[in-house]
Amino acid sequence: MNGPPVLVTGLPRSGTSWTGRMLTAGGLIYVNEPLNPQHPPGRCPGVLKAAVTHRFQYICDDNTAEWLPAFRDTVALRYRWLAELRANHSPYDLARLLRYGTAFAYGRVTGRRALLDDPFAVLSAGWFAARLGCRVIALVRDPVSFVASWRRLGWTVDPRELLDQPLLVRDHPEVLELRALTGSADPLATAATLWRITHAVLARTPGILLTSYESLAADPLPGFRSLYSYAGLPWTAAAERRITRACTGPSGGAAFSWSGLSRTAYRRMDSRRALDHAARGLTPTEVSRVRALTGQG
Repeated sequence: MNGPPVLVTGLPRSGTSWTGRMLTAGGLIYVNEPLNPQHPPGRCPGVLKAAVTHRFQYICDDNTAEWLPAFRDTVALRYRWLAELRANHSPYDLARLLRYGTAFAYGRVTGRRALLDDPFAVLSAGWFAARLGCRVIALVRDPVSFVASWRRLGWTVDPRELLDQPLLVRDHPEVLELRALTGSADPLATAATLWRITHAVLARTPGILLTSYESLAADPLPGFRSLYSYAGLPWTAAAERRITRACTGPSGGAAFSWSGLSRTAYRRMDSRRALDHAARGLTPTEVSRVRALTGQG
């Protein structure tokens, strides 16, 4: 299967894992969050032989020398066995090494393409499109649904992860809006501001496909068929069956599931019904505040 690699990105909890897993039914080799600074799934030099220093690492032409060779290996499915063995030694790490190493080898032998599922690449999506030739699918979730999901999980982001990246601040000065929230005890405002900044960056990034999570969840079959076409994947009866099963199952269960040795947010669900309680955990006043903070009122 010849063609470009695929990157599925978007802020965490925007449906990247679900979308990526559905696209692998087209024969892609799934690579989970190589830019995640947490191990696992990140900090695995067998998958990406580069030092990730920040969440939402910013990659652009000015630092491409640091990243391009490593990502060329990743999308070409060249696994760095020795680098991985030197860095990670636990039984879990060794099992993961075998899984990824054999998957990469299988992909190369059979001519498969790589699919990177990485929300931490969201601010660098344009670089992946321009420098690596990726077909980039950027998921955008409704801000109320996004903030509510982060609230339920107790998530926030340290603004310094973005502010301490001078190239990011230079190219996208709206990141400076996060400065007032450094050390803030207002995670709702932090998440909403992160959503607004990221949406603004994606909206002006050429060479990527912005995709509404809600639209995809509401009508998954035509939505994924369109994504398959964009990614240059064959839409087969087997892919349609797999997507139908995965998107019409009972909702519920843990927020995360394990797929092989990769922990992802993907789980079988009735994607239409999952939209019914998107704002769960936010009061009407908080919903209005999120709309105001994100400019989506």
